[in-house]
Amino acid sequence: MRCCLWRVSGASALAVFLLHSLTAQSQEIIPLYSAAVPNSKTTDVQESGAESGVLRGITKPTLEYFKPAPDKASGAAVIVIAGGGYGVVVYNGEGISTAKALAERGVAAFVLKYRLPSDAIMADKKIGPLQDAQQAIKLVRENAVKWGIDASKIGIMGFSAGGHLASTAATHFEKAYIENTSNTSLRPDFQVLVYPVISMRDSLSHGGSRDNLLGKYPSLQDVELFSNELQVRANTPPTYLTHAADDKLVDVDNSILYFEQLRHQKVPVEMHIYPSGDHGFIFRHPGWMEPLFAWMKVNTWINSE
Repeated sequence: MRCCLWRVSGASALAVFLLHSLTAQSQEIIPLYSAAVPNSKTTDVQESGAESGVLRGITKPTLEYFKPAPDKASGAAVIVIAGGGYGVVVYNGEGISTAKALAERGVAAFVLKYRLPSDAIMADKKIGPLQDAQQAIKLVRENAVKWGIDASKIGIMGFSAGGHLASTAATHFEKAYIENTSNTSLRPDFQVLVYPVISMRDSLSHGGSRDNLLGKYPSLQDVELFSNELQVRANTPPTYLTHAADDKLVDVDNSILYFEQLRHQKVPVEMHIYPSGDHGFIFRHPGWMEPLFAWMKVNTWINSE
C-alpha cells in the first residue's frame, strides 16, 4: 500500500482526456430492477435534469453501459457512482465522462443512476441508495458472461457523496438490502473513491449529504452505521483513494481516516493526495486517472500495455 502526492499537468493529458470523451459511446441503458423497485412509494415525483446532466427526482434507477473495444477489453468492470450531496446526481460530469475514459482503457463501465434519499419516494430513505448500489453489483455479476466480464473483477467507483455510497456498498455487503435468493456476492472486488464523503460523524461529515441521507436529527446508531470508517473489516475490498488537500467541501480527513482504518485492517490501499484542486478537482486535473490506471495494472484488474 502506498500514499503519495501526485501532480498532473500538460496539454498531452488534456488531449487524452478529450479524446476519451469523444470516442467511447454508450451501448445500452439497463433497468436496474426487472420488477417493482423495492422500498418505493407511489409518487408523482418526476425525474428532471437530463438537459443539464444534473439529475433530480430519480424513481426508475438504471445502469448505462459503456463497452470497451474488443481488442482493448480487460475483463474488468466498474460501476460508476456520481456525486451530488445525495441531493442531485452529477450524472454527466462525473458519471458519463469517467465511464468513457474507463471504456477507452479496456474497462466495461456502468454508470449508476440511483435513487436519491427522499421520504416522498421511499419507505426508508436511508437504505434506498444502498439498495440500488447492491442491485447494480448483483446485476453486473450475474450477467458477467453475457457482457464478457470477469466476475472476479467487478469494482465500484464513487465521487463525493457517490463515494460515500460506493464505500457503503464496500463495507455493508454482508447484509443484503435487496432480494438475493441466489446468494450472489454483493462484495465489490475493489473500490475507487474520489474526494469521498466517508463519515457521518459531526467532526468530518459533509452536512448536506448527512442531512439528505439520515435527516436533520439522526440517531447515534444511524450515524455510526453509515460512518464507513467504522465499518472497515479485514474483508473490505482493496481500495484506491484520491483527494485534494485543500478540499473545502469534503475535508481530506475523510480519505485519510479511511486509509488509516484500511491500513490497520491490512486491506491493500493506495492513496493519492493532490496539494491543491479543491472539491471536484477532476475538472481541473485532466490526467487524474493515470495513477488510477497504474494501480489497476499493478493489481491485474487491467492488462499492462
